[in-house]
Amino acid sequence: MHTPFFSVIVVCRNAGEKLHQTVSSVLSQTEGDFEILVKDAGSTDKSLEKLPEDPRIRVTVSKDQGIYDGMNIAAGIATGRILYFLNCGDLLHDETVLSKVRAAVEADSLPGSAIYYGDIIEETTGQRVVANPVMSHFAMYRNIPNHQACFYTAEIFRDEHFDLSYKVRADYEHFLRVVITKNVRTVPMGFVVADYEGGGYSESEEGRRRSAEEHKEITGKYFTLRERFCFKAYLILTLQPLREKLAHGKHTAALYDRVRNGLLQRGGRA
Repeated sequence: MHTPFFSVIVVCRNAGEKLHQTVSSVLSQTEGDFEILVKDAGSTDKSLEKLPEDPRIRVTVSKDQGIYDGMNIAAGIATGRILYFLNCGDLLHDETVLSKVRAAVEADSLPGSAIYYGDIIEETTGQRVVANPVMSHFAMYRNIPNHQACFYTAEIFRDEHFDLSYKVRADYEHFLRVVITKNVRTVPMGFVVADYEGGGYSESEEGRRRSAEEHKEITGKYFTLRERFCFKAYLILTLQPLREKLAHGKHTAALYDRVRNGLLQRGGRA
């Protein structure tokens, strides 16, 4: 039985046309050695019936406890060497993404599990979000690359799954856990991976509140008290709340991203 290089996991429920757009962005790739694993929680909108006929598409339908549980279930039955989670409504940036990721993976000669990550385009602002080229503790305290920008070696999910006690930041907690406590390597790729739709619960007022609460709890698990104090002080002194507003402002996002991305490319903090 052939083992595909990639397992692209799409978790959905009543996603409608967004499911087809996301799947189509994968099917259009010049690199064809993949499976698309659609994990559906019981859609009633007939979106599954409209999926194109392609032997690389596998559909599994079962109840779950939400998106992270669906991702865990799908990871457990995925057969690819590299796992990638792409939400409905998000798209691979262009038809060469998987071929470039494969080249990056095959060029990596170091042993052990790894997370290969790139950048995203935020559809709400149209700006490129450049991931930090070094996943230092400070970088990870602030945030990590979106999971739509991360490709995981499959063995990571054999023992370490998303913690369902976190409703917004389970991917953040998982990243810190495997990198800090399991010594999983992080490998920057330096190109755009996905066009990120955004929106949804995590960006609602309630979602942002819960995200902040979960961030506090998670960072308390993986960073020392001294680290947290220093990181927080630095963010306050560098006007991080104001910069956050500028980063998401309709008229300020472009300028902010140009400055931030320039600093990251020069190896500075942003």
